[in-house]
Amino acid sequence: MNFERQPFHLAQNALETLDTVGQWFGMLSLRLLLAWEFGEAGFEKLHGSNWFADIQDQFPWPFKLIPADLNWAMATGFEIMGAFALVIGLGTRLFSASLIVLTVVAIVSVHWPQAWSTWAELFEGYALTDKGQGNFKLPLIYIAMLVPLVFMGPGRLSLDYFFQNRIGRIISILQITSRK
Repeated sequence: MNFERQPFHLAQNALETLDTVGQWFGMLSLRLLLAWEFGEAGFEKLHGSNWFADIQDQFPWPFKLIPADLNWAMATGFEIMGAFALVIGLGTRLFSASLIVLTVVAIVSVHWPQAWSTWAELFEGYALTDKGQGNFKLPLIYIAMLVPLVFMGPGRLSLDYFFQNRIGRIISILQITSRK
């Protein structure tokens, strides 16, 4: 055995193991954290009172054209259904993209600074608490966490992956039987 190459092989095997484990659990951690956050927000809306009428004029187009009650119901529904979908990994890309749109609307309507004239003033809003300059840090982090789910999918520990493999096997079987 060549001892000079052994550390390289150990490192390579360790990285391959991490890659394999990551395919099963990497995206799951993002999905579960995001599901908790959006589910919590959705259930707060479900059991709270509608305050969207107070900020309806701040919504971006086309959402400002939709009645506040319908916007409230859509936001509540997408947060709760999206949270459930993220937990089980079903329709992950669709719900992640929908939650990105919802989060962008929230940033524009609620979290963005109302007035800023310099980049320095804008970045004062990159905070968790609103001290008069906005607070778009946390929603921006949610978007950064949702983007990999849109582009890479939910990972192997998901119903999306399960159904994708089942459908792929059925198509393969049908192709094989049609050739005979």
